[in-house]
Amino acid sequence: MDNNKEEDRFSSSRYGAEHESGTKARRVQFYDCNSVQEMVWPDTEDARYARAYLEPMMIQGTTEFMTNVNTTLLLARIDELVLPVTVNEEEYDNAYVCSPYTHYVRYAKQELILLQKPMLEKGLSVLLSFIGWGMKKSRINKVVHVNNWLLSTNLYPAMTGEQAVQLLEAVKERYPGHTVIFRSLSAALHSELLKKLQEEGCRSIPSRQIYLYQANDPNFGSAKSRWLLKRDRALLDKHGYELVSGAALTEADIPRIVELYRMLYLEKYSYDNPQFNEHFIAAARANGALNLYGLRRQGQERLDAVMGYFCRNGMMTTPLFGYDTDIPQSVGLYRMLSACLIAQARDHGMLLHESAGAAQFKRNRGAVADFEYAAVYDRHLPMRRRWCWALLDRLLNRIGVPLMQRMKL
Repeated sequence: MDNNKEEDRFSSSRYGAEHESGTKARRVQFYDCNSVQEMVWPDTEDARYARAYLEPMMIQGTTEFMTNVNTTLLLARIDELVLPVTVNEEEYDNAYVCSPYTHYVRYAKQELILLQKPMLEKGLSVLLSFIGWGMKKSRINKVVHVNNWLLSTNLYPAMTGEQAVQLLEAVKERYPGHTVIFRSLSAALHSELLKKLQEEGCRSIPSRQIYLYQANDPNFGSAKSRWLLKRDRALLDKHGYELVSGAALTEADIPRIVELYRMLYLEKYSYDNPQFNEHFIAAARANGALNLYGLRRQGQERLDAVMGYFCRNGMMTTPLFGYDTDIPQSVGLYRMLSACLIAQARDHGMLLHESAGAAQFKRNRGAVADFEYAAVYDRHLPMRRRWCWALLDRLLNRIGVPLMQRMKL
């Protein structure tokens, strides 16, 4: 869907603060690419960040920044909060951040190799193909995601459960034919939001196992994990690397940053991850949407590793992470970069959301596992649209979660 061609019954601009449904006043206002200039932005740090990061994407279109992220991007304002809302119809080739089909079928197929059981992998792949066929028939990608920053991890602002419910009600009314989804919710971080959304009838569908590092607690982790981190950090001196900040990264580094992200997140993991391009990195560097750091060997101009993080509501996460996978693993670029990231989280006093992947590595360094869920509302839809969510709910909660816990994925 073209970001500049939203066509629905509310496409004119805003919908919200004074609108009433029955006797219940709405507090939610929506803005699209045609009306975003009319928004009166709250004078808050979160709102300033949202404007710097989201406004260019609304005006120019998301695919200008992330090649495989095709969606209609809106802003929803409730009280002093401004949240991104994405709207999709089909787009089955989309990155998983906007496409449930990609997340639960295509990406899941790619990760079957982690089971290391060829016969089981083959059987599950066939099952996923059959389920995926049915999901397309049920229009699983006709969805609206709330608080979707188009990144692997959506950090939430200080939002109450009551505000989440108001957002759910407003989206349901604006898009009565769409499933409504709140991604990136976990019991450890969002217990109130999950509880309130469940009370409103949302399913809690598992997405992935994530890892949290209490970097803001100086006593966190075992003696072994602290020793491992110290050893990882010492690799910088051993191999002659230095950590360079965003101020030392130039425009000439941008193509290399894109290449390093591609080598790890796309080539090694999956092309269904968001495919950041040079425009995205240049914008993030210019507007501060990401705090960029790189590893550069002393005396060389070329970066060998890069990370980009952002912070919100006492948490920090790193959607941009990459290194030169052609450099021998014994050099330890991943270990160096991870140690630098944890040090940054400690310096800022933040809880570090380490996303998914590299499970044993993260556990060994003190990270604690938790499950991330999507709160999915589909009760307003006909059964032919709801069965796929009911199936995912049952399969993932009863089989998927216990399997991932047992295998420590």
